[in-house]
Amino acid sequence: MPTLNWIGKEAVVNHDKEVPFKLLRKVKSASVGENSQNLIMHGDNLEALKALMPFYVEKIKCIYIDPPYNTGNEKWVYNDKLNSPKVKKWIGKVVGNEKEDLSRHDKWLCMIYPRLKLLKDLLKEDGVIFISIDDNEHCNLKHAMDEIFGEENFVCNIIWQKKYSPQNDAKYFSNMHDFIVVYAKKKNTNGYIGGWTRNLMNRSEKQNARYKNLDDDPRGIWKPSDLSVKTYSASTDYPIKTPSGRIVNPPAGYCWRVTKEKFEEMVKDNRIWFGKEKSNVPSIKRFLSDVQQGIVPSTIWFREDVGDNQEASKEIKELFKDSDFPFETPKPVRLIKRIIEIASQNGDIFLDSFAGSGTTGHAVLDLNKEDGGNRKFILVEMEDKVAKDITAERVKRAIKKYDYKDGFEYCELDKPLFNEHGNIEGTCDFSQFATYIYFTETQTNIDKKKIKGNLVGEYNNVDYYLIYKGKNKNVLDKAFLKKIKKSENKKVIYADWCSIDDDILEKYNIEFKQIPYEVKVY
Repeated sequence: MPTLNWIGKEAVVNHDKEVPFKLLRKVKSASVGENSQNLIMHGDNLEALKALMPFYVEKIKCIYIDPPYNTGNEKWVYNDKLNSPKVKKWIGKVVGNEKEDLSRHDKWLCMIYPRLKLLKDLLKEDGVIFISIDDNEHCNLKHAMDEIFGEENFVCNIIWQKKYSPQNDAKYFSNMHDFIVVYAKKKNTNGYIGGWTRNLMNRSEKQNARYKNLDDDPRGIWKPSDLSVKTYSASTDYPIKTPSGRIVNPPAGYCWRVTKEKFEEMVKDNRIWFGKEKSNVPSIKRFLSDVQQGIVPSTIWFREDVGDNQEASKEIKELFKDSDFPFETPKPVRLIKRIIEIASQNGDIFLDSFAGSGTTGHAVLDLNKEDGGNRKFILVEMEDKVAKDITAERVKRAIKKYDYKDGFEYCELDKPLFNEHGNIEGTCDFSQFATYIYFTETQTNIDKKKIKGNLVGEYNNVDYYLIYKGKNKNVLDKAFLKKIKKSENKKVIYADWCSIDDDILEKYNIEFKQIPYEVKVY
C-alpha cells in the first residue's frame, strides 16, 4: 500500500500517547439541567479526547467531525505541544494562505493525525466515523485514514450538495458540494462479524405517495414496476397476450423478468397490471407492504433531502435573532440527523470534536424528541468564545425554543491528573481524585460544592465516598463506618485497603474499591 509522508510526520505518529490525562471541571453556570450525560467541553480537542479516554474508550458509536478544510482563508492555529524542531516553529502561529504558506498541508496533517488516532480508539468495535472535507485536503485525509483505520474499512465517499445557486464569479468551476468521508472501525468483511452495519433510511411521504391502488386491490397500495430486463435470456423471451387481445414482446435486446409459467401464476394472483384499458405493456405490481420499510442510503445527498448552507444559516439566525451570529460555516440539522439515522441505534453516544456551531448536539436532541430516543452527545470546541457563546449557547437556546427534554454539562479542561505514562501526578489532591472517581462512576461531572467530607456525591441511589490522605495511606476500617450517612443507598467507598470483614460490608451495603493510581496508557 502506498504510504503518506510529510514534514513532521515522525513527530506526530505517536503524539497521541504523549498527551497527559486532564480532568474535566464542570461549569455549572454554563450548563443546562442536572446530571446530564451530554457534554460540551471547552479545550483543545487533542487534550479533550485524551481526557475522555479512561471513560469512553470503545464506547462511542458514531463520530462526526468538521475539521478545518485548510482553504488558505480559515486562519486556523497549529498549537500542539511538540518538541520536534520541524514542528516547534509552527506552534501558536496562524496557518497562512496558499501563497504565503507552502507547508500548510504538512501542518494540517500534523494537526489531524493524532486526533484521528484517538478518535479511532474511542469508537466501539461496531462504530463509524463521518468526516466533512473539501478538495483542499480530501486526498490527504483519505491516505491518513487508510493508515489509521485501514483501507479495508473505507465505507464510501458521500457528496453533499451544499449550495443551490452557482457562483457566476467562480474562476474555473462553481463549487457546489462538499465530501463526507466514511470509515468503519471494523467492517463485516473477510469472515469478520460484529462490525458496523448501516441502517436503512426512513421512507418519506413523497416516496410513499408514488404508491396508489388503481384497481382497489385488497392487499393495499402499489406501483407498477418494469417487467422487462436488459440481461437477455432466451428462456424468458416470449410473446404476451394482453386481456384486450394485443400481442406484446419485450423491447429489442431485452427479455421478460420471469418465465412464462411464473408470469401466468402472477396473472392469476393479480400481480400483473395491464392498464385500465387492459392493453398496456404488462408491469409487475409492487406493493408497499412488500417493499423494505426503509431506503438504502446513496452516496449523493441533495440539498432538498438534507439541507444546505443556506438552511443551516437560517437555523442559526432563528435561534440568534437578537444578535449577529458570528459563525460562517454551520451545517444543517437535517444533514447530521441523516448521519445519526444511518449510523446508530437509540441510546448510542455521538461525538463531535470540532463542534463549532453545535449542530451535532442540536440534531441529537431533535431526533430524540422526534422518536422518543435517548441518544447522548459529546461536543468539543477549542475557541473559548465559540465554545461558550456559540456552541453551548446554540444548544441552550434550542433546548428552550423546541422544548427538548435533556440538557448538557459544560466542562473546562482542568490540570493533569495522570502523566503521559498513566501514573498519578505527585501533586494530586482529594478534590482531583474525587472529580476523577465521580466521573468514572457516573459519566457526569461533580459539583464540588456538594462534597461533604469524604462523601463525594450521590447518583442513582448510590453514595460515593473517598478516603484519601496521600498516596497509599488510606484504609477503610470500622472507625470510618461512623462517618457514613444513614440511608438505603448503596455505598461505594474508595481507599487503598479494607480491614472490614465481608459480612459487615454486606450489612452496611458497602462496595469497596481501590483507588486507581494509574490508568491504562492509550
